[in-house]
Amino acid sequence: MNILIINGSPKGTNSNTYKLSKAFVKGISEKTNVVCEEINVKDKEIKPCLGCFSCWNKTPGKCVIKDEMADILEKIIWADIVVWSFGLYFFNVPSKMKALIDRQLPLSLPFMISESEYGSHPARFDMSGKRNVVISTCGFYTSEGNYSSVDKMFDHFLGEGKYEKIYCGQGELFRVPELHNRADEYLSYVQAAGKEYINGGITDQTRNKLCELLFPREVFEEMADASWGIEKETGEIEDSSYIFTRQMASLYNKSSYSGMDIVLEMCYTDVGKSYQIVLKKDGYEVKKDDFYEATTTIETPLTVWKDIAAGKITGTKALMDKLYRVKGDFNIMLNWDTYFCSGSTQKEKNKENKNTDKGTSMLLTLIPWIAFWIAATINSYIGALVSIGVCVIASLIFFKFRKTIYDVISTAAVITFSVLILLIPQLSGIVIPGSYLAFGAMWSLSCLTAVPLTAWYSMNSYGSDSAFENPLFISTNKILTLAWGILYIMTSVWTFFIMGTSIAPLLSIINNALPIAMGIFTKWFQNWYPAHYASK
Repeated sequence: MNILIINGSPKGTNSNTYKLSKAFVKGISEKTNVVCEEINVKDKEIKPCLGCFSCWNKTPGKCVIKDEMADILEKIIWADIVVWSFGLYFFNVPSKMKALIDRQLPLSLPFMISESEYGSHPARFDMSGKRNVVISTCGFYTSEGNYSSVDKMFDHFLGEGKYEKIYCGQGELFRVPELHNRADEYLSYVQAAGKEYINGGITDQTRNKLCELLFPREVFEEMADASWGIEKETGEIEDSSYIFTRQMASLYNKSSYSGMDIVLEMCYTDVGKSYQIVLKKDGYEVKKDDFYEATTTIETPLTVWKDIAAGKITGTKALMDKLYRVKGDFNIMLNWDTYFCSGSTQKEKNKENKNTDKGTSMLLTLIPWIAFWIAATINSYIGALVSIGVCVIASLIFFKFRKTIYDVISTAAVITFSVLILLIPQLSGIVIPGSYLAFGAMWSLSCLTAVPLTAWYSMNSYGSDSAFENPLFISTNKILTLAWGILYIMTSVWTFFIMGTSIAPLLSIINNALPIAMGIFTKWFQNWYPAHYASK
């Protein structure tokens, strides 16, 4: 399939719309073999139409102007799909692209036909199988209501309802590295549209996604105002660090307000500038002076924070590499994507993950072990039978969850220990402490792997598999996993020596109280350790 992208932007390949057009063609290429050629209109010699009609009556099909337009017309005839790509310039196409459109006259015959209410001309060449797509971005918060003149023009020479179109407001945001998350998300919908387009038509679901605003109107307009770098009241030129901070603040999600104002202080150590972002119930405020007492202070080079915002480095990796530090309440760092939404909100992402991916369940991993330790301690024979039954039931329930290797090991281990007791009841005094040892060893040895045991279960609250790319998340979980492993290895020791003694009835209390205490410690440590590390 031959595809021609006519890139009408004066910015050439730096065009925001060009990114959408490339994504659309990429989607098409996923479904069929594509030969794609591009015309960057700004680089071509295209003179204005003279209106002489020589291409109709003196040199039929050929323009008398000697420039590069003849080659462009040949490529338009060659293409199976023509993608008209441009940014909105004063409510229509850029001037040089308008010249290209005017110079298409040789493609038509002079005779009048009545295909539309306005009147039209028949094609000089067979264009019956040709398809056209119009893709454009504009600088307004929405495309709605801003493309009426564009629609009228393309309706006239392509035919009303005979071409596909994708219009996107807030187009300038596609050039902002710090907003790549939302931009990439939208481009993925454009790519999906291309895939569907060649496969029968763009679905309503994808069209709805393409019609969604990149950001709410007030957020976009605040970012747009800040981007000019001019103070509204005085007209003074603003410092680039202040512009960056204002744009970051404009992403504040008011629905994340927790009942108390948060004062986030940004100290840019390389430029010697500090600002405060005050997150309030009804919005935010950026302060240059007269600072409040900070809730959280981030000391960072501006270059580092810009790289984090642009996705060149993750915030957690930069933290682990000691490129910045955090003082005060660390909660805002743990919930950054909730407070500052640069794409889908974390709540929405978690909802999408919940709908599409099965989560893991540590409870189902622990239940067979807990059943074995309690039941087998009370009555080894009956306890072993009960434990096997629990393993079977747990296996049946697991289809609702994502299995890990530790779920498989746990089920197999508990069944093995239960069978040993059934076959050799007198070994229960060794098997039960041995089960604690095996459990502790499983946790401890998992610390030698890239992803420790606890990380497989706590990832559900931290973006699923993407949490594994977070070095601080992995580091925190390795410490916790090792702590739990040591606890159960020690449990095996005292269980071995206490079983059969007069204080054996206390085992159940001891062996359940300590994990509860460890659970409380785990909850505390998950918040304390990242904050402690960040403050160094």
